[in-house]
Amino acid sequence: MTSNVEDRLLQHGHVLPTAPEAVGFYLPVLQTGNLVVTSGQLPMVGKELMFKGKVGSELHEEQAFHAARMCALNCLAQIKACLGSLERVVRIVRVEGYVQSAHGFSRQPQVINGASELLVQAFGEAGKHTRIAVGANELPLNAAVELVIWAEVRD
Repeated sequence: MTSNVEDRLLQHGHVLPTAPEAVGFYLPVLQTGNLVVTSGQLPMVGKELMFKGKVGSELHEEQAFHAARMCALNCLAQIKACLGSLERVVRIVRVEGYVQSAHGFSRQPQVINGASELLVQAFGEAGKHTRIAVGANELPLNAAVELVIWAEVRD
């Protein structure tokens, strides 16, 4: 059974994936009090990394925008796995976005907009959040983008 959040995502052409497995010795998502925080999520489909390389040389900004959306969907899948339903999300509090960037690439905010726009599509006003968009020299598994989401939830 899908939730209203998942229905809104579907209206925008997005299907919530199965939560990806951790690729190391850590928790992929954790609830503490009324906050749920994901570990860094990559643009994975199953066990396949979909967007690899440095944005601005090996990948175009538009590809990285799609990678950020994919990361956001994986974060939401982790949150759903933790809570049982995305309907328990009160608001998205914070997005931390990391973009593996070629020398001179400085449009990280535009890349992470892929995730931010998706969250507003899913949650409306409650999807608006604080954010950081950082360029990184290297990311795990050569991923183009890595994303962390903090969400406030209700019992």
